[in-house]
Amino acid sequence: MSESVINLVRADLASFGGYSSARTAKLSGEIWLNANEAAWANPGDADGSCRRYPDPQPPALVQALADLYGVQPAQMLVGRGSDEAIDLLVRTLCEPGRDGVLFTPPVFGMYAVSARLQGARAIEVPLVDSQDGLVPDIDAVIAAAIDGNAKLVFLCSPSNPGGRSVPLAQVVQVATALAGRALVVVDEAYGEFADEPSAVSLMAEHANIAVLRTLSKAHGLAAARIGSLIADPALVAVLRKVQAPYPIPAPCSALALAGLTPEALSITAQRVAQVRSQRARLQQALATLPVVRRVYASDANFVLARFDDAQGAFDALLAAGIVVRDQRAAPQLGDALRITVGTLEQNDRVIATLSALKAST
Repeated sequence: MSESVINLVRADLASFGGYSSARTAKLSGEIWLNANEAAWANPGDADGSCRRYPDPQPPALVQALADLYGVQPAQMLVGRGSDEAIDLLVRTLCEPGRDGVLFTPPVFGMYAVSARLQGARAIEVPLVDSQDGLVPDIDAVIAAAIDGNAKLVFLCSPSNPGGRSVPLAQVVQVATALAGRALVVVDEAYGEFADEPSAVSLMAEHANIAVLRTLSKAHGLAAARIGSLIADPALVAVLRKVQAPYPIPAPCSALALAGLTPEALSITAQRVAQVRSQRARLQQALATLPVVRRVYASDANFVLARFDDAQGAFDALLAAGIVVRDQRAAPQLGDALRITVGTLEQNDRVIATLSALKAST
């Protein structure tokens, strides 16, 4: 299984050793003079926890995340948010000018950004605006991936800003059709808010499936920048060599571990349930407003809606002190705003502000 995935790696990186940092070698000693670190702690670092370089992949954090997602530590690559993992995958698998990166707009912009920075072909297969919401055309995805020599296929599930999950059966369909050709990356940044099971459950049978997760959304640790790629161990081993040194600052690692205790996870689960409840309430309320054309189904922590006058709605919300995401520059969304689900009180303000607007005549 691993061999077929490793064959997707750029040929010139097959034997790449990466940078050997002072923490790469597992040495022991009492006096550490191998990394040119300061001999004294900074006055602002009272306990001296930041004087030394951190472990590139902190074992305690890797284990905690592996436990959270139900995988083995060897399958985990932890980095600076999901953004770093996306960039690493594109740089490691795609040869500039030859290989492609497929994604399904309107969608998270980093797939296209990383492809362009690497000189990889950006292959766009637009989502279909259906009765079920903005959903991928799976047959078109497969055909375009083969035709465009895609090495990476990103399926955002739940999709941002579309909000819908990709059924696991469709993920299997894509992975099976592209076995030996491409890695299918399921971006589950909003997975905690959805009913669809994680694509991690498919990886034992499909080595060319990888999964992205993050602590930025449901876990409320966006500033800590802790993202995870879950993939075949052989691919993870290569990516660790490509990754820049010391990706996880010690304070961020400590913060993440504190947020992954049983007590913290219990509170997070309660808050996810609240978001799901408030999401349904916000959708129902928006759907009754005359200024709203359509409210999309959502499996995430946001609601996408089309407006008769999106600019007017955006301005009214901003005047009320409420900042939402203007989606009008995104493909197919020239009249849409994306509203993150907030607290009950925050959602009340959104509803009240939009309720005060008059429908266009």
